[in-house]
Amino acid sequence: MNLFDVLEDSNKQMPLAEILRPKTLDEYLGQTNVISQNSPIYNLIMAKRLFSFILWGPPGCGKTTLARLIANYHNANFIELSAVTSGVKDVKDAVTSAKEALRTGVRTIVFIDEIHRYSKTQQDALLPHIENGTFHLMGSTTENPSFQVIPALLSRAQVVILNPIDDLSIKKIIQKGYDYLLKTYPLQGAKVSDEAIETIVKLSRGDARFALNTVENSYFATKGEITKEIIETLLQKRTAKYGIDEHYDLASAYQKSLRGSDADAAIYYLAKMLVSGEDPRFIARRLLVVASEDVGNADFRALLIAEAALRAVEHLGMPEGRIALAQATEFVARAKKSNRAICAIDEAISDIKNGLDFKPPLHLRDAHYKDASKYGFGVDYIYTHDAPDVYQQFLPDEIADKKYFKY
Repeated sequence: MNLFDVLEDSNKQMPLAEILRPKTLDEYLGQTNVISQNSPIYNLIMAKRLFSFILWGPPGCGKTTLARLIANYHNANFIELSAVTSGVKDVKDAVTSAKEALRTGVRTIVFIDEIHRYSKTQQDALLPHIENGTFHLMGSTTENPSFQVIPALLSRAQVVILNPIDDLSIKKIIQKGYDYLLKTYPLQGAKVSDEAIETIVKLSRGDARFALNTVENSYFATKGEITKEIIETLLQKRTAKYGIDEHYDLASAYQKSLRGSDADAAIYYLAKMLVSGEDPRFIARRLLVVASEDVGNADFRALLIAEAALRAVEHLGMPEGRIALAQATEFVARAKKSNRAICAIDEAISDIKNGLDFKPPLHLRDAHYKDASKYGFGVDYIYTHDAPDVYQQFLPDEIADKKYFKY
């Protein structure tokens, strides 16, 4: 059987990832933190207790599959919507269907894929029906729900975090895919090398759908053995996902690595941001923050070097700017650390906001105008350069002994 014979049968054009979608919870791989014996979610499912939740995880981690499995386990009326193509009218239709099902004693699950794409108005439309039990909501999203889902909806739905599927599970899924194809569409000489499987595992980065799509494409694109080289030729280059979550998460990891003096981790996160297309000026500004906040005056050169890196990026652009960023990253990471400056200014700001808001002592106030001395402004001030050893009080009387810099 050749590729054209396979494609002639329209029933066999369903993507491999859909054909091999798990039919039972026992077949569901890779989310042992959520679906495992005695886990809270597992126990709720086994107790046949439906609840509303939002599945948050990367593409291909099994969000839709898990929602369908739960619905099947509960024999629920399952209505699947896509936030990309559906709207308020579709929600109204789902409500009608859910009410009809309730009359026969059947509960309804409304699954909304990519729920973060719903507007506030569309999300608001779900609230009363979740509240009164007309249906239970299952949503899926690749974006942080705290940023993309309205608070009222978050208060009514549990957020369940799914991780990228682990390498061992991805490998089992890949092997299952090739076994299915070899059995269903036996092609002469078709076989797959261990290196090819390991390459798919590495490049899929926990995305089962991507892995199975690669399995399917490589199988029908190859005459004979499927090798590592064939997989790499097919995929060529896979770009990293870089949305709003990754923007903040990588910036956070970068700054914390700099603060923790781990130059190797810092350079890795710098590279991830650059490869993903992050604005190098944003990265340079993060360097400036760390140079002031975490290095401070333990090594004042850090701020100068970070500032120079920002100027270099602005003048050179990319890719040359990466060198200045790498140079500054290493220096800031390896520099001695002191957070005395940020601690001092934050404590002083806090004091002022909390009532310790006092005027300067009279002798420090502006005395450049004629009548200032009548008010006592500037009187008895000693010019420090004339008498450097003479003590003067500079803080207001009420906090004269306050120490903001802790040595």
